[in-house]
Amino acid sequence: MWYLKAINTKNEKMKTLIFACTFITLLTACNSNPKVIEAVDTTTGVEQPAADPAASQIHKVVVEEVLHTSKYTYLNVSEDGTMTWIAIPKKEVKKGGTYYYRGGLKKTNFKSVEYDRVFETLYLVSDVSEDPTLSGGMAAGGSPHGNMSADAGDEPLEQKTKIEPVTGGITISELLENRKKYEGKTVRIKGRCVKLNNMIMSRNWIHLQDGSLKDKSIDLTITTTENIALGSIVAVEGIISLNKDFGAGYKYDIIMEEAKLIP
Repeated sequence: MWYLKAINTKNEKMKTLIFACTFITLLTACNSNPKVIEAVDTTTGVEQPAADPAASQIHKVVVEEVLHTSKYTYLNVSEDGTMTWIAIPKKEVKKGGTYYYRGGLKKTNFKSVEYDRVFETLYLVSDVSEDPTLSGGMAAGGSPHGNMSADAGDEPLEQKTKIEPVTGGITISELLENRKKYEGKTVRIKGRCVKLNNMIMSRNWIHLQDGSLKDKSIDLTITTTENIALGSIVAVEGIISLNKDFGAGYKYDIIMEEAKLIP
């Protein structure tokens, strides 16, 4: 009878082994769905969105049409068979010429006041160049002194009435007429923000007018880390620099630097 007992024991072990194999097979099948692998920054463990190549993309275009206004130039350009309108600070551009530019701010229903025309889609571009390498230092997304207002079309803001100077301050007219006197000194100016470009070269570039000049197209450029709204009237205090060259073609005859808002 001993051999019958051995056979029964062997059968029990076989049943246990079969059950274990079946369980493992079922468990594996339940977890056999494809695994989605996310892009993860290994330094932080945070999922990172895909980079947008458009911000640094260099466009090669052929100019088909040129429209000049008092301050800006509109270009109808062709790129790989697609027609696009772009706008740059006023510049002589050859019709039929090949030009290059980087980036651009997309605007819809952009109105040109001088042409009484609405562009359904238009890109605001800092500049165009015949140099395919854009080695002249063109900044992606904008130039501090070649700025187009993103909201005001081609009609610039102007301060037509005179703004009285802040206590202890001077007018922009006084500053420009006596620039040597104020070079390297801290001065106070009160004016209206008629144009701006934020966070280029780690600075905000603000253009102020106070109505003290006969030529309403002239303004004073200041650099600051303060947030100033377009159209607002502000009083600022900063250091006056003459013949300031920031490199990459950004040169100013006169500029206020490190400006701070004052009451």
